[in-house]
Amino acid sequence: MFSFREVIAAIQSYGKAHHFITANKLWKWILLPGIIYCLLFIAGIYFVWSYSGDFVEYLLGLLPLRTWIQDLESSWVSFVFILLGLCIRLILMLLYFAYFKYFFLILGSPLFAYLSEKTEAILQHREFPFSWQEFLKDMVRGIRISFRNMVFQTITLLLLFLLSFIPILGWITPLAGFFIEAYFYGFSMMDYSCERHRMNMRQSIIFIKAHRGMALGNGIVFYLFMFIPVIGWALAPSYAVIAATIHLQDKRLL
Repeated sequence: MFSFREVIAAIQSYGKAHHFITANKLWKWILLPGIIYCLLFIAGIYFVWSYSGDFVEYLLGLLPLRTWIQDLESSWVSFVFILLGLCIRLILMLLYFAYFKYFFLILGSPLFAYLSEKTEAILQHREFPFSWQEFLKDMVRGIRISFRNMVFQTITLLLLFLLSFIPILGWITPLAGFFIEAYFYGFSMMDYSCERHRMNMRQSIIFIKAHRGMALGNGIVFYLFMFIPVIGWALAPSYAVIAATIHLQDKRLL
């Protein structure tokens, strides 16, 4: 289970993150990854939507469906298959929305590790000595955590998909899916601080599981940011990292 107070505190930490960014003039560290995120996200949307149509055509071409539809000469059957093709394209887009965040977390892990470190340095009025060895280690760690969370999230969502066919229980699976995705996003954001405090991956996983509410609250806001076109996409990753770092410092858990 998780602490509801931790969820609320993690959500409130986004307000603290905004004041922190403004007070310390960190906008260049917010806008740079934000612009890159938006450009990659929009390019990915165009790519997936464009080529998903080709994928549907290829899929139908593997089966004798096209000839069968033409032989029937039924507008209703044609409409059903057009609708099916559209549903497949929408499913591919939803999968893209779910997994692009991990792709960007993997790609941007060096920057997010640095942003988390810079936030803690300002909060503690100290400087962390820069080391290329530690920098590369942080980058590899961020990639491994993001990949691990992506795999676990996929397994969990597949199980939820199977449960969705069970009457009544299936009604809550979309909400459960939202919370699961949010938890794993928040998990990735908290791990930057855990790594800096010399926790190995196993220790970090145990620590974050003990504070699920923090990860969930952080991830919920991150996820909701993604529903705000452009501005939300640009702000979500960096705000989430800074909010997680501030929250852990406030609680003095590390």
